[in-house]
Amino acid sequence: MMRLIIVSIFWASICSSQGLPELTEVTNHFLEEHVESGMVDYKAMHQNPSRIQQLYEQIGSTSLENASDVEKKAFYINAYNILTIYQIVQNYPVKSPTDVEGFFDNMKHQVAGESLTLDQVEKERLMKNHFDPRLHFVLVCAAKSCPPLASFAFQADQLDEQLDERTREALNNPDFIRVNKNQKKVEVSQIFEWYKQDFTKESSSILAYINQYRDEEIPSSYQVSFYKYDWALNAQ
Repeated sequence: MMRLIIVSIFWASICSSQGLPELTEVTNHFLEEHVESGMVDYKAMHQNPSRIQQLYEQIGSTSLENASDVEKKAFYINAYNILTIYQIVQNYPVKSPTDVEGFFDNMKHQVAGESLTLDQVEKERLMKNHFDPRLHFVLVCAAKSCPPLASFAFQADQLDEQLDERTREALNNPDFIRVNKNQKKVEVSQIFEWYKQDFTKESSSILAYINQYRDEEIPSSYQVSFYKYDWALNAQ
């Protein structure tokens, strides 16, 4: 009981701060406790929503006035993932984010003093201002076909390495990139279909982009198709 009180006081004291390092630390602890192998313990958060609520409010009140570009990029990645979790918890029990009307494009949240939807965080605050195809492997939309959610927060001083690590992990995952050597075919996520222009902006093809991060390259002669996206909830 005493430990719980001490942890609660620690949590509240950090959440009362406006600093990005403190917010990142809180986010890191939160994800470590609630995410395992990319799957999220929404049930536990729904039963005890105080911490996700405090973290949500801190995202809204954080100031980015003196933040560097890389600090802003890390902040918005973490914010997107926490806001997604928050929306699921608010609507729990739910089988899929798509069961919640306006989940991505209509529900607005306070994010560093702005009122934004998830789509706006992704497309306007991240892809428009910090274009990087690797973002597609770290922004997790609460669905099973998303790349696995990291059980840590993204940090400005490690961001490039973290983005590389998560991208390599996704693109070498046989469930995410499904190579059939016998038929000389490869099935890839619909993410590559929906955001093809992001992946081919600086690469000659989708496969060329993928092969940058593969331990074993996929021959360019292989036929590429897109498997159906599974929107079922990424719940533990």
